Order: sequence, then C-alpha cells, then structure tokens
Amino acid sequence: MKVLMLNGSPHKNGSTYTALTVIGEELKKYGVDYEIMWVGTTPVSGCIACSSCKQTGKCVFDDIVNQFGEKATKCDGFVFGSPVYFASVSGQIRSAMDRIFMAYRQLFKYKPIANIVCERRAGGTNAYDQLNKYIGISNALQVPSKYWNMMIGRNAEEVLKDEEGVQIMQNLAKNMAWLIKVLNVAESNGIGTPENV
Repeated sequence: MKVLMLNGSPHKNGSTYTALTVIGEELKKYGVDYEIMWVGTTPVSGCIACSSCKQTGKCVFDDIVNQFGEKATKCDGFVFGSPVYFASVSGQIRSAMDRIFMAYRQLFKYKPIANIVCERRAGGTNAYDQLNKYIGISNALQVPSKYWNMMIGRNAEEVLKDEEGVQIMQNLAKNMAWLIKVLNVAESNGIGTPENV
C-alpha cells in the first residue's frame, strides 16, 4: 500500500513538505508507505486543451505531470499540498493539477485523495476549496480530518509548532490508511466500484 504526494511549493523542504512528511510518517505507523514528489522551481505549463492525452494517455508536455502519472498507476491514495499565495494555491501546483487531472483522471476514480494547504495567516480556506474541486470532478474519495486540512506557519519550523495542525495531519493519515484498507477488503470480497455513466 502506498500514497503518492505532490509538494506544490517552490520551497522543496518548506512548510508544505513538512506537513506532507507529518502525514507520511503517520501513514507508516499503519503499514502504508509514501513518496513525496516535488513540483520544483522549473515553470510548469498550464493545460493547453490540445486533447493529445486522450489519444496517447499522457500529457504532451513531458515533465513532472507525466512523472507523477506514471507513479500514480501503482498507488492506492494521493495527497496534494500547496502553500497559500494571495489566498490561492501556488501557480506550479495549479498548472500541474490541471494537466494531471486532464491526462490521468481515470487513475483517481474511487481512490482516496486528500488536499492540504500551509498558510502564514489567512486565505487557506480559499486555497483548500480550490484543491478540493479536483476531487469532486474525478469520482475520487475525499479524505477528511477533524478540521480543514491546513497548517499555520511561515516556514517548516513554525508549522510544527501548530499543534492542532499537526493533529489534523495525523488524523488525515489515519483516515487515509483506514480507507485504503477498507477498499482493499471490499475488493477482496467481491465488492466492486459503481458503474457510472
């Protein structure tokens, strides 16, 4: 069992990475492995609506999006994380997710997904809502916690001082691990997923 995470911050080891690591280390306690991919600082092109992915099964731009899609085929759950910039997600993760969910949407069907945001002070609910739109359009299963999936802090050290935020990430991980195991039990007992039109 494995969860693939995407760090949508231009800071490789900043607050978003730290929050994802809190989730990952909690997942490991329940027998679920994890991997964090980083969008990086290289500009990520937005979707150009060329529909090439419908024929080839991958995005026409060969970058982090196709790397994520290739790894996603072997994963049981996903977490997308972003810092909050101007009450929104980072430009990198927005561009990447537009293309990921266009080219690889079928991989997320009936799979657990969680989104998290890290903010200095405000704007987190807007960014969190923005990320959650991808779940709703792909027949995915949203993983909840005891509060919205946010951590407060300017940097990695500060977010770890957000005790409630750490608990939220840990609860999210427990819920993710539980849901993955429930889905595996359902599948092994012949309970398939719904046939949607």
